[in-house]
Amino acid sequence: MTLGQPQPEAPLGSTAARQPFGAGAHGPADPQPALSLERAAVLDIPLAIGDYESTMDWMDAMIAHRETGYICVAATHMVMVCGEDPELREAVLNASLTVPDGQPLVWAMNALGGELEERVYGPELMARYCERAASTGTRMYLYGGRNQGALVQLALNLRKRFPGVKIVGGYSPPFHDLTEEEEDAIVDEMNRSKADVIWVGVGAPKREKWMAAMRERLDAPVLVGVGAAFDFHAGLVPQAPGWMQSAGLEWLYRLAQEPRRLGPRYVRYNPRFVTGFARQYARHRLLGDAAKR
Repeated sequence: MTLGQPQPEAPLGSTAARQPFGAGAHGPADPQPALSLERAAVLDIPLAIGDYESTMDWMDAMIAHRETGYICVAATHMVMVCGEDPELREAVLNASLTVPDGQPLVWAMNALGGELEERVYGPELMARYCERAASTGTRMYLYGGRNQGALVQLALNLRKRFPGVKIVGGYSPPFHDLTEEEEDAIVDEMNRSKADVIWVGVGAPKREKWMAAMRERLDAPVLVGVGAAFDFHAGLVPQAPGWMQSAGLEWLYRLAQEPRRLGPRYVRYNPRFVTGFARQYARHRLLGDAAKR
């Protein structure tokens, strides 16, 4: 069920609210990479203050220093579920970076005093990094996809779009939880591939929990959970038009595509996010007013 070996082809809030955000930010005092990003919290979830370039530079620095970490991409849904799922919350808090994938999170960060010009959208991050990797020689492994056929199509599309990109293997996991033997086999394959980056394209919160659980067993310096990026880049699911993404309406487009799966999620969590952030913003304003007195 693997792709085999590759072919030889071608300011937010107060100063006190800002903290270095890099490898081991929530864990042991590991050596830091050459690049460090600041972070700020939205509803108690620390989000990286950066853009595509700084995120990709961080990935390259991790690879160059052979440090290990993982990146979560956060939408409002993930932020809210962290309040209900302790295992997911721990996985996100232990991430080296959690980037604002959802446009509403960028608006929230800017409302608290940030100056972010764009989100770090998982599918776009993957595309931009593949373009960079095609010239740098970074080795990449694909974990996820609807099935093995979809994963093969993804690899073909990426190789066609980014000539020279090195995809050194891939695996589409079964829907059931991996057995110990299956888990050992995939760890061995990933490590033998000598991948620098492992893209994780399974659904949330499974991908975050998988990265947290597997991080210590994998040699690849960087794991990145990108969710629907695999379906988009494989050509299986259309992306929302650019204007809908910029307007924060991507959720509405995706809801129209998959109403049964996504309807309950958006009905439950979107209003909760608005209410929860309204409370945080009110506290932020009160503290700001008090500091001016």
